[in-house]
Amino acid sequence: MTRSGQEYLDSLRDGREVWLDGERVKDVTRHAAFRNTASSIARLYDLAHESEHREVLTSGGVHRAFAVPRSYEDLVARRKAYKVWAESSFGFLGRSPDYMAGGAAGFAAVPQLFTTDSFDGADNALAYHRRLAEGDLYSAFTITNPHSGEGEDDLVVRVVAEKDGGIVVSGAKTGGTGAVFADEVIVGTIEPLAPGDVEHALCFSVPIGTPGLRFVSRTSYEAQARSVFDNPLSSRFDENDALLVCEDVFVPWERVLTYRNVEATGAMWWQTPAYLNFGHQAATRFWTKLEFLTGLAILLTRTNKTYQLPAVTQSVGRLLGMVAQAKAFVLAAEASYEQVDGGRGGVRPGQEISFAQRIMAGELYPRAVQEIKLLAGGGVIQLPASAEDLLHPQLGPVVRKYLRAPGSSAEDRIKLLKLVWDALGSEFAGRHEQYERFYHGAPHVYLTMQTWAGGAENCEELARACLDGYGLPPAGQDLGTDK
Repeated sequence: MTRSGQEYLDSLRDGREVWLDGERVKDVTRHAAFRNTASSIARLYDLAHESEHREVLTSGGVHRAFAVPRSYEDLVARRKAYKVWAESSFGFLGRSPDYMAGGAAGFAAVPQLFTTDSFDGADNALAYHRRLAEGDLYSAFTITNPHSGEGEDDLVVRVVAEKDGGIVVSGAKTGGTGAVFADEVIVGTIEPLAPGDVEHALCFSVPIGTPGLRFVSRTSYEAQARSVFDNPLSSRFDENDALLVCEDVFVPWERVLTYRNVEATGAMWWQTPAYLNFGHQAATRFWTKLEFLTGLAILLTRTNKTYQLPAVTQSVGRLLGMVAQAKAFVLAAEASYEQVDGGRGGVRPGQEISFAQRIMAGELYPRAVQEIKLLAGGGVIQLPASAEDLLHPQLGPVVRKYLRAPGSSAEDRIKLLKLVWDALGSEFAGRHEQYERFYHGAPHVYLTMQTWAGGAENCEELARACLDGYGLPPAGQDLGTDK
């Protein structure tokens, strides 16, 4: 059953080891670096638990992201659920709980992939999916290896001991987006491993509060925010990224998904619907985020009284075209759905379109940001330091007098421009531009997977048909086009 936002927040007080600025965080629900974002995630749970959106967000008592879709209609229903949560954070919570929920559903669609000669994780994969769905749990993942030089493989998570009840692991993983807010973390690798690298070929999931598990947080933009008025996005939607460090962490066998098998450890992401389910959620969120940014552009031009200028209407038109493009990829991926395991594993979004969306989004986002920055001009960098200037009894009237715009009060204009800056120019915004490029892994990983979709073969066949349609004329015949 779904849980309330308060039940979610209560679950975070589990003794988890989170470090920030050289200090261990005692309670992420109360710390200034995490509390507002934790509350934003709690709101997602409240929307599913008890709100007018419950019918869209849930089915059979669980979030729709956990369901294994069996039809095109199921994919559409899941996307509508993704959209509600994406709109709640305006597209800025990329790794909300529905992200890995879709991944777990992908594992459950093809559990037999987890059965190998070295380890049978099929039942564990099904139990992982069932545990998350029934408990309405938030699972993060860390599946990227830290950079290591020759002879430094001990930096990467590996098994250091094997016991009757499970394994003991040590090492690190990077890219733990949202992990400090999660209930569990799945630890694996999406990067190709060397054929014989069985020492690092494993995947498991453990609670965030597991002894020996440590999370080292990057700079908190939420902690740096002055107020919601001054930093409306970074103060509430900083999902954080953390380094995961395992120091002799015990993992029970029932929480191990793959073990000492290179093929299964990589294939669990690429050959189940997991990655495509990630893409379905991410593409819906990306579409929503572009809608939000384009809305900011429209509000800017109306406030600046420039929205009727031809150059400005063309710019807004380009942004609206980007929104339509992002939407089209989502709808096309659903319409080109494919059966999984002959239909036994349900259906998944179309692979070719899904991979193409990942390429498109990473290239489109910086263009959209640049377009809106040009519309914003210099106004976003000449703003009062904080809302305190507006509230000061002597300074406030001065600020209100000189920073207003025709038809717009100074407070409304400053509020809008601070929102625009937080979305486009702040350090938080810079992180999001980088995130949109790399959140699904390095391009050298996912671009090579495009050939798996069969698109390369079709392209080559068409080009070959053209080549085969002509050749050199017989000796002595004119090379011209005359017959």
